[in-house]
Amino acid sequence: MNGIETAIARYLQGSGHSFIHLKAVLFDMDGVLFDSMPYHADAWVTSMAKYGLPMTEEDAFMNEGRTGMSTINLIYNRVHGCDASKELIDEIYLDKCNEFAKHPDPSRMPGAWELLEKLKATGIQPVLVTGSGQHTLFARFDRDYPGMFERDKMVTAYDVKFGKPNPEPYLMGLKKAGVAANEAIVIENAPIGVEAGVAAGIFTVAVNTGPLPNQVLLDAGANLLYPSMQALCDGWEQLAERL
Repeated sequence: MNGIETAIARYLQGSGHSFIHLKAVLFDMDGVLFDSMPYHADAWVTSMAKYGLPMTEEDAFMNEGRTGMSTINLIYNRVHGCDASKELIDEIYLDKCNEFAKHPDPSRMPGAWELLEKLKATGIQPVLVTGSGQHTLFARFDRDYPGMFERDKMVTAYDVKFGKPNPEPYLMGLKKAGVAANEAIVIENAPIGVEAGVAAGIFTVAVNTGPLPNQVLLDAGANLLYPSMQALCDGWEQLAERL
C-alpha cells in the first residue's frame, strides 16, 4: 500500500469504521485558508508583553486554534498560577485584536482557493471550524472566498464552550454539515487543531504551513501530512479517489 492507503487503513482500524465516504471537508482558518499566523504570533507576543505575560512566537504557533480566552489563561496561569479575570481577558484580547489589525490584510494561502474549487465541482461541502472570534470574520470570507462557505456552516469561538484541542469544535462542524465522522476529513496546520480533529474521530490531514517541525504535527496524531496547502491541492485527486 502507498502512504495514503496505509494512512486510511490505520484510521479505519483505529476508529472502528469500515469505510470513509467523503461528503465534507472541515477547514481550520489561520494558517490553512489565510497566511495569517505570522501576524497573529506577532500580535500575541506584543500584546501579552504589555501585561507582563511573556509569550514567544513558538507559543503562538503551538497553541494556534485555541480561543483567545484559553490562550490568555494558559500564559496567565504560567505566570500567576491562576486564571485571569474575565475583564482582564477581554482587555487583553481586544488589545491583541488591535495589534493584529495593524498588519496588512492576510492573503489567501496558496492552493486554498483552487482546492475549494475542486471540492465545489465534486459536490463536497467545505465547512469552517476556527477558534477565532474576530468580528471581521464574515466580511473577510465574503471578500476573499466569495461563495465558498455558507455562514450556517461556520463554527467560530462563539459557537462552542470548549475550544481546540477539545473535539467540540469539530463535532459541531460535523453537526452543522449533517455528516458522520467517517464522512468528513479535517485540514489543520496546528498541533492542538490536529488533536481536536483526531479526538472527534475524523481523518485528519495536517498541512505544515508554519515553522514547527513535521514531527510535532505527526505526534499530535495527524493521519497524513503535506508540506503546504499547495501540495495538498496538487495531490487532491490522488487522495480523494481513495476517500
